[in-house]
Amino acid sequence: MVSVPNARTGIKGESCLISLADGFYSDNQEDLTVARDRVEKELGISALVDAAGIIGIFDGIVKVADATGIPLEKDKSIASQEIRLSLGIDKFHPDKN
Repeated sequence: MVSVPNARTGIKGESCLISLADGFYSDNQEDLTVARDRVEKELGISALVDAAGIIGIFDGIVKVADATGIPLEKDKSIASQEIRLSLGIDKFHPDKN
């Protein structure tokens, strides 16, 4: 799940868009199908296409960054130290952080 409990964006359809992102990153095809249908019903096919494109691009950019070993800048490393520790992120590539 990628959503943050009680987080609000204020954008139209935020709930169904968050469900779409959660569905994309889950291993449950049914969740994704339900979320996709919900976005189409509530926001229309154009919004579904846009949202799916954004999710796909974001997912791809993260994979490119990971694969190329793009380093974490020092100021961001310091600022994110606590959250990285709580999420266990550093254990993925400890030699690169």
